[in-house]
Amino acid sequence: MTMEEVADPGNLAAAFRRVASNGGAAGPDGQRIDDVREHVGEVLSRLHRELLAGSYRPGLIRRAFIPKAGGGERGLGIPNVVDRIVQQAVHQVLSPQYEPTFHVSSHGFRPGRSCHTAIAEAKERVEEGNVWVVDLDLAKFFDRVHHDRLVARLALTVKDARVLQLIRRMLKAKVVMPDGVVVNTEEGTPQGGPLSPLLSNIVLDELDWELERRGHHFVRYADDCNIFVKSERAGQRVMASVVRFIEGRLRLVVNADKSAVARPEERHFLGFRLRCVPDEEAVEVLLSKRSKSRIDEKIRKLTPRTWGQSMRACIAKLNAYLLGWIGYFWLCAEGDCRILSNLDSHIRRRLRAIQLRHWKRPRTLAKRLIKAGAKPKTAYNYAYAGKRSWWAKSAGFLISKALPNKLFADLGLVSLEQRGRELLDLNVRGPIQLALGLG
Repeated sequence: MTMEEVADPGNLAAAFRRVASNGGAAGPDGQRIDDVREHVGEVLSRLHRELLAGSYRPGLIRRAFIPKAGGGERGLGIPNVVDRIVQQAVHQVLSPQYEPTFHVSSHGFRPGRSCHTAIAEAKERVEEGNVWVVDLDLAKFFDRVHHDRLVARLALTVKDARVLQLIRRMLKAKVVMPDGVVVNTEEGTPQGGPLSPLLSNIVLDELDWELERRGHHFVRYADDCNIFVKSERAGQRVMASVVRFIEGRLRLVVNADKSAVARPEERHFLGFRLRCVPDEEAVEVLLSKRSKSRIDEKIRKLTPRTWGQSMRACIAKLNAYLLGWIGYFWLCAEGDCRILSNLDSHIRRRLRAIQLRHWKRPRTLAKRLIKAGAKPKTAYNYAYAGKRSWWAKSAGFLISKALPNKLFADLGLVSLEQRGRELLDLNVRGPIQLALGLG
């Protein structure tokens, strides 16, 4: 790999197209992708000259914090658009060098691999009798990558000192904090830039091959690593020895509070958990408890009882989230179809509660019930009975008749159970499902 390959005009042009397709916010210089696009020829020509002359210097990186689903905040580093182009150009030349050498059990940020392939392999490991998991959590991994170790490891493959110097400069780029303070960067490869995922895999590839050398069965997705063993005692032994390697050799930190030796069904791995079916040689892919809590909370936020717009507008907003959610979690459509069905029912009940509030007056409710086939006396008794809340009334049989499932389907409401099964069927012929044993 040489600087000439990185600075090649065709490589830089392809890098810009990739950065532009990914979108993203402006960096500290305030330039957006559209701003760069207006004079992209000039920008790429300048980058070509500066990279070859060694005069290119990365700009500042804007630090942003986003909430983590499990609590706390995740730090992101947002480079300038021009710097993202350079990072992507380096990535495009580096990746073909490293991709063939990565371990087969590494699934994060790799072509043809995903969270789904990681779960597929994890399922295979449990089916082989490895019914205990060593769940390792690396504390603030992306913020703690040791620069000297990373560059030394890159030097084993990259012989052009100019490229190594360029990568080191990108790693050392100063960071603008949310309060405007500019700080030096002594370690880490913050998430947010195109090159960071590849560098993280290069760092943890050393862990992968050490686990292979020790004969362990593992699955890793970025900094989430599960090692599968046959007994709890073996798991405790593996945990202790691997933690020593990670903290002593890689100079990273294992979060003891979030790491554990447990049954796979008790742990959250990429949003899922794995359960051995009693009396059967099978393993089910289920929704993790954390994932279930998150979607419950999201549904509550998307269907407030105070919703003031139309039912169709509420469903449109719901669908935007539900389609993305089931697009990821369809793997649980076979083992956890009951949960998907229950979620569908819960969503419809919340929509019924919204509609009841929109009707407001008991008399309007009674008329709707009569129109749905209820006897007038029954309808009026139900509508005027007590001071039951809209939520309490939404569970009634008469309300289900007045606002049937078909009504919501006609309004376009996504069914998680139906969509999950459709996606399962679509993927059953693909490599993911063949690996899962569903094909």
